[in-house]
Amino acid sequence: MNYLAHLHLGGPAPAQLLGSLYGDFVKGPLAGRFAADIEAAIRLHRRIDAFTDSHPAVLAARARFPADRRRTSGILLDLFFDHCLARAWDDYAGESLPQFTGRVYRVLAVTPELPGHLALIAPRMAAQDWLGSYRHFDTLPRVVDAMRRRLSRPQLLDAAEDELARLYDPLWEDFRAFYPQLMRFAEEQRSA
Repeated sequence: MNYLAHLHLGGPAPAQLLGSLYGDFVKGPLAGRFAADIEAAIRLHRRIDAFTDSHPAVLAARARFPADRRRTSGILLDLFFDHCLARAWDDYAGESLPQFTGRVYRVLAVTPELPGHLALIAPRMAAQDWLGSYRHFDTLPRVVDAMRRRLSRPQLLDAAEDELARLYDPLWEDFRAFYPQLMRFAEEQRSA
């Protein structure tokens, strides 16, 4: 899952939203580096990633990609599933996508010290409405280009947008089958 899904699944409180994002920017043991509620959300982020990466529906979705694309299929699937979530947001959330993203951006804006790279991208994320823009498929090529620049072998993502377009319908069905299960898992983890 990518940013939008983690934020949706992590819980509505500001600390839960922060920890849901921090999970992509904070590595290694936590042990008191952050407030307890933020660390709980980071741990949930990590459990969501593990659940997702090992789930049979996600493994089947990744297998839809050609063999030479499998190495990056997880990255592409994360992005595509955020697109699916944004596209069908009203089916999964009780508040509108603009209300939700606005709340996330406000929490980021008033948080004095964001970890690592998140501190650099949070202002752009809000100004360009990264989270809300996922609802438009034509956003994905721009996101893939940004990811390509961060890879040591950027050619691994060449023509990835074409692959996602070709697989759009079956991957959409994969998302619709998987996401409710992931929502239940996240809710159980938050309640435990």
